[in-house]
Amino acid sequence: MNSTWYDGPVAALDDALLADAFKRQAQLTKPPGSLGRLEELGATLAAMQGTQHPCLDQLWITVFAADHGVTAEGVSAFPQAVTAEMVRNFARGGAAISVLAREWNARLEVVNVGTAPMLEELPGVLDARLGPGTANFVEAPAMTDDQLQDALEVGRSAAERAVISGAQLFIGGEMGIGNTTSAAAVACALLGLPAENLAGPGTGLDAAGVSRKARVIERALQRHCGDRPLEALQGLGGFEIAALTGAYLRCGQLGAPALVDGFIATVAALAAVRLRPELAAWLFYAHCSAEPGHRYLLEVLNAKPILDLGMRLGEGSGAALAAPILRAAAALHARMATFAEAGVSRA
Repeated sequence: MNSTWYDGPVAALDDALLADAFKRQAQLTKPPGSLGRLEELGATLAAMQGTQHPCLDQLWITVFAADHGVTAEGVSAFPQAVTAEMVRNFARGGAAISVLAREWNARLEVVNVGTAPMLEELPGVLDARLGPGTANFVEAPAMTDDQLQDALEVGRSAAERAVISGAQLFIGGEMGIGNTTSAAAVACALLGLPAENLAGPGTGLDAAGVSRKARVIERALQRHCGDRPLEALQGLGGFEIAALTGAYLRCGQLGAPALVDGFIATVAALAAVRLRPELAAWLFYAHCSAEPGHRYLLEVLNAKPILDLGMRLGEGSGAALAAPILRAAAALHARMATFAEAGVSRA
């Protein structure tokens, strides 16, 4: 098999600088450990940025949007048309992630990776459409190998745009009716779990709807039994999930921290980490989603979410809410005085 861009090495964290960062935390004017996880987050950001004065002034958010053929199986409470309608809502600035991006002065871009209808030119929306959504993965592979490679490339390009622009933190979001079904199917394939373990309500299914979703996923798993990340993404994934996977991989290669959002984004992170385990060092996890399977995925990844607010919106909204906490951790690490600098007596 020919080498691809994602076979390239992931950047290594500077262990010596990380150790120095924890030493600095011990010298700041506070009782040891009194800032809780903020101390760990600040020290990690210092090692990532290669400085004891980390900064998160520049935030970049990319929302990938795409449709899913599996919606034909009745797995969503909302019609497929909502994906394209929400892309237009992003462009008008009316979505939750649009509001949060403005609030934090973050750069927001939306990438159309595959809405069912072709869309008109929209402000802030990039056209990278790979087709009218994925195929119904109960009947056929969700995408071709070429589409998978192209979707990964879309994510790679987004991460590169972020880093070239000077972004200090990458947030990936997603929009796509049916994508909790796709994400759950990919996770089941990667982890060898039955569908009932990870199928959840998504956009608001009742108990009967969740059971139907689980049955659809089981049918798909019988057809696509591969547990390798790229096989799972091609057979069961969505264009936006694969794009997120590519974005996380490229962030790791470029030494850029990424803040992972909820259930769907975490499935993409799982696929990326399965491809490159060393990538885990560059990922923060924003929150624990109300989608039932998310907590299990976080445990598998040994990930500690920053927030737990019962959210399940997607769009990168949970990550956008957690970003100011990371920003605060960086500021505290960089700008608090040491005991010596402040002339304060130590314990």
